[in-house]
Amino acid sequence: MGIVSISLNDNILKEMDQLQKEFGFTGRSELIRAGIRMLLTDKMEKEKQTGDIGCVLTVTHEEDGETSVTEIKHRFEDIIQTHLHCKVRNNKCLELFVLNGKASKVHEMTQKFQASDEMEHVKLITA
Repeated sequence: MGIVSISLNDNILKEMDQLQKEFGFTGRSELIRAGIRMLLTDKMEKEKQTGDIGCVLTVTHEEDGETSVTEIKHRFEDIIQTHLHCKVRNNKCLELFVLNGKASKVHEMTQKFQASDEMEHVKLITA
């Protein structure tokens, strides 16, 4: 077993502690392990998809993350059917993409958003 050290801001730690209590995890490490397992399971399910797929991708970010969204969006214009941008509150933005195309390309776009530290939440919902 290896040890991984991470730094988290106070808001995330507070939310983690609430999740820990709500779901009955024995500690923060167990909560983090469960989150990683969920991410791995989601990744494996999505990797099984092949051919053309239709889906919805939602992304939330601070308003100043708009440049990163635009850069990623332009790289994947060929699979974007519809894009909706909405300012929701407190300088937060919600991006909704309706995608249709090769599963590999959809996953590549999703991964670009997930890898960007400017994105707060990225969720792919497949049909």
